[in-house]
Amino acid sequence: MNSGGVVLHLPEGWLLDRSEMPPFYHKLQHGFEELGIRCTLEEVDASDPQSRIAGDRDFHIFNHRRVVHPRALNAGVAYVYPFWNLDPQGIRAHSSIADMPFRAHKVDGDKARAFLGKLRGRWAEQRQSRYAQPEDREDIPENAVAVFFQSEGHRGVDETCFMDRWQMLEATLLGWPGPVVVKPHPREMEEAVFVRLLEVQARHPRLVISQGNIHDILSACVRVVTINSAVGIEAYMHRKPVILCGQTDFHHIADTARAPDELIALLGKAPAGRVYAKYLYWYFCRNCVDAGRADVAGQAVRRIEATGFELVRGNGG
Repeated sequence: MNSGGVVLHLPEGWLLDRSEMPPFYHKLQHGFEELGIRCTLEEVDASDPQSRIAGDRDFHIFNHRRVVHPRALNAGVAYVYPFWNLDPQGIRAHSSIADMPFRAHKVDGDKARAFLGKLRGRWAEQRQSRYAQPEDREDIPENAVAVFFQSEGHRGVDETCFMDRWQMLEATLLGWPGPVVVKPHPREMEEAVFVRLLEVQARHPRLVISQGNIHDILSACVRVVTINSAVGIEAYMHRKPVILCGQTDFHHIADTARAPDELIALLGKAPAGRVYAKYLYWYFCRNCVDAGRADVAGQAVRRIEATGFELVRGNGG
């Protein structure tokens, strides 16, 4: 059995200015030290993490990486705060949650409904999201399907998408006879995106181009289409059925279209009933770390020791 302390692999900027480091890592570091577990911080080196791990006997936590090793976990925000992935495969779309079975009958319904109420209170009812949302309200047409674009230029979305955003939008317009609302990603508001959207709108007058608040759109729409955006999780908060057009780790209660024709076909069928509250409780409370709690390090210790690694106590400081 391997044993030792913990190494946190973080961006250089966070190490140079600790005020830039997310509270999650502050809680991890201080919590490990309080438990007497040696914890060191170093700059993440994406070039050869396997060799770095092989260089000692410690356990390694990598920020925003996909490092697979018996002595490693990957950390990153799990779509909405304060929940984090701490996962042996990766974060978000690449996390091991994707391969886990979701068994609704094993989830306490009362706890799940209470949890959904808290999520809605923090995000949906406050009209807040990961990215800043406008306060002004827009009129969203009834009986609309909402299509949400992603920031393809800033993340590796193309690694996990089954079609590009334009194919997704065109297929939605072909498959849905009513209004279609499309919201560009806040980080991709370039003129070229809007020029192309206007070209699509000229061919399909039913298309509504919106920069409105994500929760206003989700509240009004009847269905959501996205590649693998966090908006899918937020749609679950509104109890809205989701069609995914890419690989995700929250696919269990969504429909997945692996080609434009499949998306068209899915839009022609009524979505099955979903257990949104139980699913969100299972995803976040059973499979993520809650950084809003005081025992972040304790949650991490349980995940580390579940791998068979023995954390040595008495080396804090």
